[in-house]
Amino acid sequence: METARLIERLERILPRYDRAAPRYTSYPTAPVWTDAYGPDDLLADLARPEQDPSAPLSLYVHVPFCRSLCHFCACNRVITHDAELPERYLDTLRREVDAIRAALPVERAATQQHWGGGTPTHLSPDQARRLFASVTDAFPMSPGAEVSIEVDPRVTTEAHVDALRECGFGRLSMGVQDFDPRVQEAIHRIQPVETTAALAEGARRAGFTSVNLDLIYGLPYQSVESFRSTLDAVLAIAPERIALYAYAHVTWVAKQQRGFERKDLPDPPTRLRILLLAIERLLDAGYLFIGLDHFARPEDELARALADRTLRRNFMGHTTQAGVDLLGFGPSAISELGASYAQSHRELPAWHAAVAERGVATLRGHRLSPDDLERRWLISTLICLGELSAEDYRARFGGELACEHAAELEALAPAAEDGLVEIGTDGSLTVTPLGRLLVRNLAMVFDRHLPSPADGRPVFSRAV
Repeated sequence: METARLIERLERILPRYDRAAPRYTSYPTAPVWTDAYGPDDLLADLARPEQDPSAPLSLYVHVPFCRSLCHFCACNRVITHDAELPERYLDTLRREVDAIRAALPVERAATQQHWGGGTPTHLSPDQARRLFASVTDAFPMSPGAEVSIEVDPRVTTEAHVDALRECGFGRLSMGVQDFDPRVQEAIHRIQPVETTAALAEGARRAGFTSVNLDLIYGLPYQSVESFRSTLDAVLAIAPERIALYAYAHVTWVAKQQRGFERKDLPDPPTRLRILLLAIERLLDAGYLFIGLDHFARPEDELARALADRTLRRNFMGHTTQAGVDLLGFGPSAISELGASYAQSHRELPAWHAAVAERGVATLRGHRLSPDDLERRWLISTLICLGELSAEDYRARFGGELACEHAAELEALAPAAEDGLVEIGTDGSLTVTPLGRLLVRNLAMVFDRHLPSPADGRPVFSRAV
């Protein structure tokens, strides 16, 4: 469908779908979790005796520190120049890692490790080496493991790149958001194209095999033409992956975003045009649309996972690690252990105190029921693969999709009329190219735990 017709069609149906919707990095989503699940529950789930020593692990480390506040950001971060905070963080994280390793009844190697933030390269190169040793002493990395990190080009030095490569990192993810100077000033993140390009070039020269750039559409002062220039600069850098996120205006979480409401946030039709422009440019440049907010080169692992139906989604976004337990370390980090989620205290002092007391810092979590597990599969499969097969459902759950989820299929009928999804007589679903842009709305139909807005405030960001 040509772009002009697609825009016209989307604008016609957009009012029905421009609503708050989860990003579905988990199911049930985090607002549903409660403190009824605590440290004892996590330790019990870690100690479950049926674990296979050969079953791999995925590791996530949250480094919360940043030197300055980006005004669009709703992540868990600590703005600081205090050199003592990272040192104390490293001591506590080592205790947390050791406690979680001690709770596991068998030794398990890791096939994936990712550091997020915050800004992991807020740590010095030597501190990064120390952190990596703390994690890998307890959880050795398997040969060929995927080791990745989020960095800020404004604070990441050549010494950082060398230290990370020495540790074994092979994928570098850089926040860009937008290269337009007016947008950068509004979001309080001045980052020249040259700085970003130089880091990408330096990482490749050091031996990194993959560079990812993060973009955000819907920021203050963005226009179709300004974002076209940003895309020109991004394509010149030629990253292996690109993440294109919708700006999440969540002022009840990130109070500094309230100023954006006076700084010309683009309206929904403009956001939509920016999104469609980006998709068109990226596809023309040879990237594959992996889904939701990810693009990758055809030879990338994400593209291969999509092709062989092993793509999945977790708290790091789309991932190749299907069915792998995830252990999270650091404040606000989340662990996913088969049928349970556990999230640590968000605030740094509370995390320090909890680890000192128990070794783990679980604040809340959720243990999934059989219905949760079924709906997690439905939602994840729909989002990652763009389809639901009645045959696959029958093989996995022993029932008929059309019967067991008749109410949900009926609720999807308007979306089918709008051309977002095709529904087979057996209940099988196929998301159309148009529907892939609004797949969060389609997934919501299967969500039995959708929380109600608290005090009139939305819980999630807008779907478009």
